[in-house]
Amino acid sequence: MRITVFGTGYVGLVAAACLADVGHQVMCVDVVESKIEGLKNGVMPIYEPGLEVLLNRSIAQERLTFTVDTAAGVKHGMLLFIAVGTPSDEDGSADVSYVLDVARGIGEQMDSYKVVAIKSTVPVGTAGKVREKIGEALRGRGVADLSFDVCSNPEFLKEGSAVWDFTKAARIVVGTDSERVRELMRECYAPYIRKQDKLIFMDVRSAELTKYAANAMLATKISFINEIANLAERLGADVEQVRRGIGSDPRIGYEFIYPGCGYGGSCFPKDLRALLGTAEQIAYEPALLRAVDEVNRRQRRVLFEKLRQALGEDLRGKTIAVWGLAFKPNTSDMREAPSRTLLEALWEAGARVQAYDPAAMKEAEHLYGERADLRLVGSRDDAVAAADALVICTEWQEFRAVDLEWLGSQLCQQVVVDGRNLFDPQEMKRAGFRYYAVGRGDSLLQG
Repeated sequence: MRITVFGTGYVGLVAAACLADVGHQVMCVDVVESKIEGLKNGVMPIYEPGLEVLLNRSIAQERLTFTVDTAAGVKHGMLLFIAVGTPSDEDGSADVSYVLDVARGIGEQMDSYKVVAIKSTVPVGTAGKVREKIGEALRGRGVADLSFDVCSNPEFLKEGSAVWDFTKAARIVVGTDSERVRELMRECYAPYIRKQDKLIFMDVRSAELTKYAANAMLATKISFINEIANLAERLGADVEQVRRGIGSDPRIGYEFIYPGCGYGGSCFPKDLRALLGTAEQIAYEPALLRAVDEVNRRQRRVLFEKLRQALGEDLRGKTIAVWGLAFKPNTSDMREAPSRTLLEALWEAGARVQAYDPAAMKEAEHLYGERADLRLVGSRDDAVAAADALVICTEWQEFRAVDLEWLGSQLCQQVVVDGRNLFDPQEMKRAGFRYYAVGRGDSLLQG
């Protein structure tokens, strides 16, 4: 099948690489020429485990190509995926201008039947706007009778495991009322549904809402367990034991009930605010969703407050080691990462930072440039050398197994603020540390 993907971010690149890997002829279109030239030469614009292997294999076997030419992209595929970004607007709503720009470009170049599948995360009703934009362009060319379909095909990928999520998807949602679209989407995803039919067809608006509802539900679970963690600290309970107690209930489960310093990334914060914006447009007050967002905003301050609890209100001149900058492991993405809230609060308080992340160092340098109060180092060991305290923001695997005697010898004060609950509080106490985790009662009581 000949497929074109507009956009080479996380969603577009993963979709293109995975579809090409199972035998489809895929062309990627992007407006950034330097990015396209890099991809042609195997240069990855993002860090995502397993993606580079798929890309290079499909490029070598000539199943995956890249271009900045919209006309070539439209001509290439019968199935055209829109996978461009939908950043937050000033009011928090999703900006769909890039999606509509692609739609206009498709309408200006289309000369035969096409299926336009929207993979970008878009507000309910966007598919209708895409149809209108394509129709306007066709009428402007005098070919208004040219046939096309627009469907919604939202993605459910997690950064850090996006390739796995695409190839082993729990479900593939398609919003359409067209039997022809159903047939073509079945053909597209056939390699992934041979053993189990994971395709769920529904109307377009329901498909658009499904994406936002899924992320809102997952964000709600995270904010819920963080609220319980905050209660546990104040009651002298251990949220890790509580988590095991409630997670064993199959109606609840263990997924996404790990307490920490808040969620971040490109999806949950943006999508929840976009859903709030949609609710406002129809004059509905979504109290639960608003609380989920507020709890998360508050939770991002937890690490800084724990640090002040440990070291005192005045942090001027203190050197703080930070392990982990990405919003989660196995990605370089720092969008809305809890680490950024911490770093900026520390600098405002007059502290210095020594930071390390296995994948996000270039991104941190891009975001913050050269600062006298920020030292980006090459290893976790370098980060803790002569620091007053250590703060853990991201649960990378290499941070889990640490020689505590060595760690204690590196820190000027044996203070560890653990935003991901990697260590056992009793073991840390026996090793002489003042250990502040999230939702583990001992952490608060020792302060």
